[in-house]
Amino acid sequence: MVLINNFNSTEEVQGSTIVRCAGNEVFLLLFSYNKNLWKLCMMNWIFVLVLALHWYLSLFCQTFYLHRYAAHGMFRLPYWLDRAFYLLTFLAQGPSFLNPRAYALLHQDHHKFSDTEKDPHSPHYYTTVSKMMRKTFEDYQALVRSPEGLRAGHYYPTWPILDRFATTWSHTVLWLVMYALIMSTYVSASWQYLFLPVHILMGPIQGALVNWFGHTLGYRNFELPDQSRNTLPVDLLLMGELYQNNHHQRPMDVNFARRWFEVDPTYPIILLLKQLRLLRFSQS
Repeated sequence: MVLINNFNSTEEVQGSTIVRCAGNEVFLLLFSYNKNLWKLCMMNWIFVLVLALHWYLSLFCQTFYLHRYAAHGMFRLPYWLDRAFYLLTFLAQGPSFLNPRAYALLHQDHHKFSDTEKDPHSPHYYTTVSKMMRKTFEDYQALVRSPEGLRAGHYYPTWPILDRFATTWSHTVLWLVMYALIMSTYVSASWQYLFLPVHILMGPIQGALVNWFGHTLGYRNFELPDQSRNTLPVDLLLMGELYQNNHHQRPMDVNFARRWFEVDPTYPIILLLKQLRLLRFSQS
């Protein structure tokens, strides 16, 4: 005997009765499933979005403030904006904050001794990226403790309070705890915590990619004594930093792109700030 009542269905099979789920309950079940699926998708997108935002914010601070401004002095900033970008770099890089003065001195040595034994991070004298970055870290720490080789007339940004705090264990532990707590609010799977070290070491990771691949992989627009390369024809990944051959040929040119198809995403931002009279080129 089979009884059918609008949304509800009851079947009797060999003396047993099966009550099927009511139609409205099916709807609620499907709605709950889709809601949970949507929530999961949104949390995954938040995970990707946070990683991308952190990547490019840290990267912009490195290429704009540390590299083009602090190390090369390609342009000048008003004091208040210099302090704002210093603080932004400190916050964006977090536990891997790179001291601007030490970074500048290290990078100046890189250009002076590019791909020679005195180069602080040439991939042609180390068998692995980790060995190269270990030597880079040692040289960097020495410059943080005792800056040497300061160029006369070159402006090296410093902020003693932040610089001192960035060398303490409390600074590192504070950022690690904050990163872990922030990630716990949006991760949707345990494997996503594997990206926590990427957030923690964001600055050095980006530097390692530039130093290694920018001198080993890619094409050359200019024949130079070093082994610099342009790794990507369109460098959206590292905002122009992988045009190392172009940059080494003209170290003071604020635009790292040279050929018609090359794109330096940082350059238009610099031009916009110039149009807004928030910076001026050193050579203009």
